[in-house]
Amino acid sequence: MSSAITILVIVVVGFPLLMYLMQDSLLFHPQPLSEVQRVSIRHRFPAVEEIVLEEKGTRLHAWHVKGLPGRPLVIYFGGNAEDVSWMIEDARSRVPGVGWLLVDYRGYGGSEGSPSEATISADALLWYDHAVKELGATNVIAFGRSLGSGAAVFLASERKISSVVLVSPFDSLVEVAKHHYPFLPVGLMLRHPFDSAARAPKLTSPLLCIAATRDQVIPAVHARRLFDAWGGPKQWLELEGADHNDTDGMPAFWPAISAFLQR
Repeated sequence: MSSAITILVIVVVGFPLLMYLMQDSLLFHPQPLSEVQRVSIRHRFPAVEEIVLEEKGTRLHAWHVKGLPGRPLVIYFGGNAEDVSWMIEDARSRVPGVGWLLVDYRGYGGSEGSPSEATISADALLWYDHAVKELGATNVIAFGRSLGSGAAVFLASERKISSVVLVSPFDSLVEVAKHHYPFLPVGLMLRHPFDSAARAPKLTSPLLCIAATRDQVIPAVHARRLFDAWGGPKQWLELEGADHNDTDGMPAFWPAISAFLQR
């Protein structure tokens, strides 16, 4: 009997504790960029600028795809296992004339440090302020994919954003975690809740929200809840047959984004 109780205690207490301690490695999958990879990217795209900021001794890195004068600048926040340099080609060709700032989270790409909701959110403000003050951006668009939707929504709640594009977004990471781990008290455990739905009703920037019908990572219902809570003008696009990682290959994906950004 005592061994059964011991096993029960280990399961009831030990597993949630293990998940709590491991949550950062489950949520964030940094993709650092080697010097060889960085140099290769520079050779392939000589017109693309690298921007480095120093924040309290930590090196922050982004790729700047320059747009035409007077055109919008898109600040792009990627997914939890994404090296944003892969977006350079699409940024150069998909929406002609629009500029892009592809941001590396801490620990990702060419950025140092460790990612967290606090650092991702604070760095989003740093990149916005740099874009306005140093790059001369007057029309800034926030673009967030998956995890990056949390950063984009946060930025839109704290700075003047012309419009917002969200791909496979969530209402909050707490709600997504409840879907995947319904037997755990995730509301008490999660250190990085990214509660976008709580910010959404006060946001007035136009929104393009893109969801995938077969998304098993962030089911489309979470995107819909965020969309429904949004306070400003909004446009919904659900990609039939798409899953979490192949939205870009759907025929409607880039035309919808291009039309939205050009508008």
